[in-house]
Amino acid sequence: MERSDFSHLSFEFFPPKTTRETSNLLRSASRLAEFNPDFYSITHGAGGSAREGTLETVRLLHQNGYNAIPHITWGDDTRQNMVALLSKYAEIGVTDMVVLRGDIGDNMSEGKSFRYAHELVSLIREETGDRFRLHVGCYPEMHPEAKSINDDISRLKEKTDAGADSCITQYFYNADAYKAFVDSCISAGMKKPILPGVMPIANLQKLIQFSEKCGAEIPRWLMMQLLSREHDPQQLKAYGADVVANLCRRLLSDGALGIHVYTLNLARPTQEFMGRLLGT
Repeated sequence: MERSDFSHLSFEFFPPKTTRETSNLLRSASRLAEFNPDFYSITHGAGGSAREGTLETVRLLHQNGYNAIPHITWGDDTRQNMVALLSKYAEIGVTDMVVLRGDIGDNMSEGKSFRYAHELVSLIREETGDRFRLHVGCYPEMHPEAKSINDDISRLKEKTDAGADSCITQYFYNADAYKAFVDSCISAGMKKPILPGVMPIANLQKLIQFSEKCGAEIPRWLMMQLLSREHDPQQLKAYGADVVANLCRRLLSDGALGIHVYTLNLARPTQEFMGRLLGT
């Protein structure tokens, strides 16, 4: 398989907080550029925290020649402030945005309004038209707060109906779950592409921690295999790279247009599975 065999590839980073983390981020961006990604997306914290860090990271990557795009939420901010933020991103030259409700942080206290992703998609379309290509999030294994899979898909359809161009999933390791989710979305009348998110496996305890927080399932067979390799980091990383490469191969053969990678700001784990996927 070659990079040209799939139409989309993107890598996700979080904003660095120190000079050393900034250097590491730029090094990771440089190393992953070999795969010709469509963009690097930059997260921000719960309830819109660290928004300035997202903005500055997007600006820094653009200054270094990379197509970086922000994750953006509305939270309890004013419409005026959101419009001003959109203007800042337009000035940088941002082409895309990942539009999310975002996690509800501790600062989202009682009495504060909280707006959802479809409302922000509508605002962006009203204020900027088609200036930005908009991506929204989805959960092939169902959002942890959803009442049912049908309710979850209805919420996603609200976002695409509001003007989202594509959907990016939370990471997962069950290809059948992704295919069933896409089929259900199509049955519900959705026509926008659904890009699968994947996360390299490099550290088992971090994987468990992240998965518990975001509601991603680690299949029992995979957990057993990883536990058997937990005390041999190199063997675990090699096995994890094989698993993720095979997952991506299956997703692409099932019709996915590409993949979105949750890098955790590390280049090597992504390089390992991408090398296997592309046969390099």
